[in-house]
Amino acid sequence: MNERRTIDLRSDTVTLPTLAMLEAIVAAPLGDDVQGEDPTVNRLEALAAERMGKEAALLVTSGTMGNLVSLMAHGGHGDEVIIDTEAHIYWYEQGGLCSIAGYTPKLVPSRDGLMVPEDIEAAIRPSNPHFPVPHLLCLENTHNRGGGRAVSPDLFAKYCDVARRHNLRIHLDGARIFNAAVAGGVDVTEFTRHVDSVQFCFSKGLSAPIGSAVAGDREFVARARRARKRLGGGMRQAGIVAAACIVALEEGPKRLHEDHANAKLLASLIEKIDGLKLVKTPVDTNMVFVDVSGLGVPTPRLVGELLKRGVRVNPTGPQELRFVTNRMVNESDIREAALILAEVTRGGRPER
Repeated sequence: MNERRTIDLRSDTVTLPTLAMLEAIVAAPLGDDVQGEDPTVNRLEALAAERMGKEAALLVTSGTMGNLVSLMAHGGHGDEVIIDTEAHIYWYEQGGLCSIAGYTPKLVPSRDGLMVPEDIEAAIRPSNPHFPVPHLLCLENTHNRGGGRAVSPDLFAKYCDVARRHNLRIHLDGARIFNAAVAGGVDVTEFTRHVDSVQFCFSKGLSAPIGSAVAGDREFVARARRARKRLGGGMRQAGIVAAACIVALEEGPKRLHEDHANAKLLASLIEKIDGLKLVKTPVDTNMVFVDVSGLGVPTPRLVGELLKRGVRVNPTGPQELRFVTNRMVNESDIREAALILAEVTRGGRPER
């Protein structure tokens, strides 16, 4: 008897490397990256810099490390970072911006991943010996807790204009920046040209098994490289990582529109299920957030019932679930997942 295939909608981090990536790993020429001698890493960093429209780039192990070394390279102790209340850097990165980089966060309200430029302006305090010095604006696109929101190029530019008027540096947490570009129908440089640094991930929708990159001017990347070493992030024959990332960067963005289409399909199917309500709409990219409070049952129980039937999903709150489409699921899987969700919630309560 064949077991039902698991439909994993917890995150796009569950994507497995493609055959082309695995073949690239086997064939990659290697060297000592700490010495600058790994040709595959060097090729990846040059390619990443070119794609981001920057002078240089640096391979790091994760998005969290990429954001942290960027913060460290820009400044730190005694400085203030302007950041929105729902930012991934603020919520999910172990407080490294404070405990390691030494920044004081100045929070700006956001709604579904969007800030008001005037609120950014209001958060930038005047020079005063009682205040930390405003130094850096951190932005996020797409915005995770905002529902996968893709900030438009026009609004993004307005954020950056505020920072420039006040001589702030700008860092972009672009973990899913290619999703933002696909959603907006633009090249990623429409966002990155406004910022001093950007971090983006190879291991989410682009499907590499590990790795992120940081990009900026040569002086910034040199400082980021030192920060990476300080954190223990110096790797040796890192070409085995970089080889898969090169394939991910060259091929991955071409298919992200499929994930977006599947997310929109899933949202349309969920809208028809009694007791469920879409939140953080519209669905811009590959994330669907669902309010399950109308079912009147604990969210962990609902997650468990779905898992029994082969659908994996993460809760994002006491009454909220997040579904993330990715390369490992297709349109048929989406329809099957929606059918299972409807069956589990039949009559407003999961079946016993």
